[in-house]
Amino acid sequence: MNLRKPVVTFVCLFGCFLGAFTSFGEEKIQFYRLDSLTGLKMNEVVAKPITYKRQDALQVKFAPGEYLGPDRTTFAFLPDVDFHNGTIEVDLVGTLAADAPKEARGFVGIAFRIESDLSKCEGMYLRPTNARGEDQVRRNHSTQYFSYPDYTFARLRKQSPEKYESYVDLVPGEWTRMRIEVTEEKALLYVHGSDQPVLVVNDLKLGKEAHGSIGLWVDRGTEGYFSNLRITFRGGK
Repeated sequence: MNLRKPVVTFVCLFGCFLGAFTSFGEEKIQFYRLDSLTGLKMNEVVAKPITYKRQDALQVKFAPGEYLGPDRTTFAFLPDVDFHNGTIEVDLVGTLAADAPKEARGFVGIAFRIESDLSKCEGMYLRPTNARGEDQVRRNHSTQYFSYPDYTFARLRKQSPEKYESYVDLVPGEWTRMRIEVTEEKALLYVHGSDQPVLVVNDLKLGKEAHGSIGLWVDRGTEGYFSNLRITFRGGK
């Protein structure tokens, strides 16, 4: 017989945060509308509430200053979140900024298991301008996994070509639903509500014990927009 514990739900609303805590055993859900900066901290980015294509959102862009390279801790993050295993879902947009360099691709995604001192994190992101390009190799680089500080896309691509990136159809400037499922050392990336992952990573570089915050991640040359962040925590931390 499969018995479940009763559901306990608590909902509170303030600023950008709508927290719905629902418990089935050790499962908990938190929801963030992302219509203000409440509860967020910035690291090498600037952010502001905005309405983008009729949807309330946060715009996240690089802060002025020296560019230190790709796949770093460049995000607006939730310092009070401690995520280990579970699911991260968000609506997002990646589009090129007016001053984007030629190598920009509209990089936008989610960083997770961010160390409290920001010394480590990993994440998955999209390259929207690659998806419908004329070059098949660029199309194959529409999604990406990385792990800061040791595993940038360049190192992973050199050491294990095609293993940590893949193709998915994307339209720059359009809302896209993204979901990441994390279990121990494995992460699955789903896009557009698909029931099949577009990217499978079986060896998360920070290891199965890693945990930490979650961030709204962008890279240089991107205007990122984020809305409706939903985090499901499963077991443990």
